Amino acid sequence: MKLGVVSAILPTLTFEELIDYAAGVGFECVEVCCWPKGKAARRYAGVTHIDLETLTEEKMKYYTDYAASKGVTISSLAYYPNPLDGNEEAAQVAIDHIMKLIDASAAMGVNMVTTFIGKDKTKSVEENLEKYVKVWTPIVRHAEEKGVKIGIENCPMYYTQDEWPGGNNLASTPYIWRKMFELIPTQNLGLNYDPSHPYLLGADYVKPLYEFKDRIFHVHFKDIKIDQDKVNEYGRFSHPALWHSPKLPGLGGVDFGAFCSALNDIRYTGPACIEVEDRAFEGSLEDVKSGIEQSYRYMRQFV
Repeated sequence: MKLGVVSAILPTLTFEELIDYAAGVGFECVEVCCWPKGKAARRYAGVTHIDLETLTEEKMKYYTDYAASKGVTISSLAYYPNPLDGNEEAAQVAIDHIMKLIDASAAMGVNMVTTFIGKDKTKSVEENLEKYVKVWTPIVRHAEEKGVKIGIENCPMYYTQDEWPGGNNLASTPYIWRKMFELIPTQNLGLNYDPSHPYLLGADYVKPLYEFKDRIFHVHFKDIKIDQDKVNEYGRFSHPALWHSPKLPGLGGVDFGAFCSALNDIRYTGPACIEVEDRAFEGSLEDVKSGIEQSYRYMRQFV
């Protein structure tokens, strides 16, 4: 496995500063956020370390060469919107940018895009699967033509009251993954697997690695803490922001020893990027870096 970091937590750094910092810590790769420029719709979104609107062949070569000169690879070009949004205009913006990301990822030799399937939170799973086939078939075919893999993060995107009732990302459970791969047969669509998401849902986060071993394209290392007293108060059917908090790896409930053991069992050798969203480490840039470095030291014992 190649231990890396997700760039979203370092929005104020330039690309060069990001790569220099990652290399200095000891990371082997970086998942580089490539959102369209503009106001972020939520926390950790809207981060642009590579701007596709100003991207030229010269800049693409510069970015990959600069990272390589520091001993770091770009694991993926990352963008996590909602391509199945009930707002068709917003959905189309997301779709168009994913298509551009596929082109850029191929041209840069990264050959990986990490993103969300999306979801219309007001519709049933079955209705969303129908929409998924219409929206994602051309995206996947374009990725096939370009030789790019798409890693879908298994996040339910159901945390806050505004994401009620169904969340904004369909691809959160093994049942859905099987349906996805059955409805659009391809070897270019897989998972960006994060164990904290099934843990949030009360599901096994180790067992799916064995069934979907050929679909694990990218991995996130993130942890969460579940406050049982608040679960007792609000119940699991309330939005999870009431009873859980994202934590650095090792400070929540995920057993990363067991998780990494399973990754070794399936011979996973791809990118495994630490995703920092712990509010206890966000008081300043120094706090953020402290959290990243603590996570690096913790995960290094397993990777």
